[in-house]
Amino acid sequence: MLPVVIFGAKLRPDGTAGRTLLHRVEAACAFGRARKRVVYVPTGGPCPPSGVTEGHVMARLLHDAGVASGHVLVDETAPDTLASVIACTRLLRAAGHMGPVAVASSAYHLPRCIVLMRMMGWDRVIRVPPPPVPAARGWRKRWFWRLREGAALPWDVLLLAIWRLRGGHDGD
Repeated sequence: MLPVVIFGAKLRPDGTAGRTLLHRVEAACAFGRARKRVVYVPTGGPCPPSGVTEGHVMARLLHDAGVASGHVLVDETAPDTLASVIACTRLLRAAGHMGPVAVASSAYHLPRCIVLMRMMGWDRVIRVPPPPVPAARGWRKRWFWRLREGAALPWDVLLLAIWRLRGGHDGD
């Protein structure tokens, strides 16, 4: 089975999925339906103030979309993208999966997810087509996210390289 890692997005204050998260799950489901044999790996930790995890909310959305429980492997620990990459790699390696792996996120976030997954030792990382709508309606927010990702990518690459040098070898 092909794992489809779905990267989380901030929840609303009441613990429900926002527009971005809904679109990411929909994109992952569309990709999975076209492939038939997938296991979804929603990842994301608790969001204040509700304390509900992004992973739990995405798992519920997948179940509501008709995905069987046996086809969902949830990570509810990761507070950010880098932690999600590490946690999902551990989860998949523990389940005996050696690759390839697919990643689902918003268009602005996918490059960072793909680079970090490759750094964790995944030889083949498949890009799930992102949602066909922008993650934000306003141009200011879209530019903010582009700038944030431009800074976050080299920072996460550096942090992951340091983590690996200090003995984090989950990608081997």
